[in-house]
Amino acid sequence: MIRIQAEDFDIDDVYQYLRAACPAATGAICIFSGLVREFGDTAGVQELYLEHYPGMTEKSLGEIVEQAKQRWNLHAEVIIHRIGELKLTEQIVVVGVSASHREAAFHACEFIMDYLKRDVTIWKKEKRGDVETWVDAKQSDQDKAATWMGD
Repeated sequence: MIRIQAEDFDIDDVYQYLRAACPAATGAICIFSGLVREFGDTAGVQELYLEHYPGMTEKSLGEIVEQAKQRWNLHAEVIIHRIGELKLTEQIVVVGVSASHREAAFHACEFIMDYLKRDVTIWKKEKRGDVETWVDAKQSDQDKAATWMGD
């Protein structure tokens, strides 16, 4: 399941989806949820605005999931990424996977999130009062995703 949406999501729904996808073969479920925090490139963030390139974003996410499935034996995958205006502490993204073993679930979840941060066409603007700043790609995200290439 891959979705881009303005509406919030329910982590329990994600968990239940992953459980139901392969109840007999699933031994592990790993879920990551990212939240809006008050610091980004600088402190004092009050709100984020996220936008994406429809069609291309979903395609990129699908390609990342396929790469993860080639590396690990996954039973089900979920990526939900929100767009629009988001306030402090709101959920931005959830990545979840189910697998037979915890190591595969942990690694796949982290891999998907690392490549999402690097490769997916979602742009983020941080708002601090009257100041709005588009966030540039971070070298640290590039470096983190590159660590998977040696595996």
